[in-house]
Amino acid sequence: MIATTRVLLGLLAIDALVVGLWNQLRPESFYADFPTVALDPPFSEHYARDFGGATLGIAVVLIAAIIAPTGALVTVAGVAFSVFAVPHAVFHATHLERADAGETAYLLLGNGLVAAIGVIVIVLGVLRMGRDRGRLHDPALDRPARGRDRQRAGGGVRGPVP
Repeated sequence: MIATTRVLLGLLAIDALVVGLWNQLRPESFYADFPTVALDPPFSEHYARDFGGATLGIAVVLIAAIIAPTGALVTVAGVAFSVFAVPHAVFHATHLERADAGETAYLLLGNGLVAAIGVIVIVLGVLRMGRDRGRLHDPALDRPARGRDRQRAGGGVRGPVP
């Protein structure tokens, strides 16, 4: 499941990096050239760069979760992405008046898929947190150390284990 989680996080990170860097470095180009963006309100360099910076911040969290996929970090990365992606998908799904059939399909499928991946990452993170907790509370690990276990726990080498 870690491999699946990393792949999904990677897809979201690539999406966030491309969109974020494009908005930060070439906001006019993003507005003019990214499919369907011109359907929205007039261009604002300020909003484009703010959006790019925020998206890059989300990318950093996604990449951190790829590197260290703990349950908590994966969940936070999924939530951070989904807090943007789900409302973004809903916005586009409810503002299709000026879109042609191809643009409508692109907006619904593209944004819907990315939002769904974010939610799946949240579920995978929560499941991993449950497994992580289970390992922390394993009865075999919670019992007092005895015999050779005491030596591995530090007893006998540095003194007795209390």
